[in-house]
Amino acid sequence: MTETAAIRGDETVLVPTVTPVPRETGARVRSLTPAQQRAVMFAQQQILRAKAARKARDEREAALGRMREEEPRDDVRTEEPETRRGRRRGQTLSLREAIGHVLRDLRTKDRKTLREVSEKAGVSLGYLSEVERGQKEASSELLSSIAESLGVSTPQMLRMVADYIESMED
Repeated sequence: MTETAAIRGDETVLVPTVTPVPRETGARVRSLTPAQQRAVMFAQQQILRAKAARKARDEREAALGRMREEEPRDDVRTEEPETRRGRRRGQTLSLREAIGHVLRDLRTKDRKTLREVSEKAGVSLGYLSEVERGQKEASSELLSSIAESLGVSTPQMLRMVADYIESMED
């Protein structure tokens, strides 16, 4: 704290002057224009939101991990969906059904939910579900995005589809 001299009438009095305590951002923020200060505040809010979202995502993933650990392993399906629905070898299989089967098989083997894959691929959850069930045909760009989100390249996924069709037609 510093003192300055002030004159009152005939007297000289020492008056303490208080210097403001700089905030966390200190002198840097004081030298900014009001618009720049608002931009800094907005950026700080975005950082806090991103941290909160990351924390929530990590908590969801941890909860999913705990749920998966608690699941009994003996109920894992080993039959292919088409054989459960009555499709017999030799019956004609459409390409979209084969693609859907392979995508669902990749997703379930990787123990991912439809929501996880749809968010990562940038596809709506309902549309991805319809593609997996063989009800919708996906564009090549969409198939590529879904395959990438499942951790395989598009050519690998297409080879799997070809192998699946071949195995069903034998």
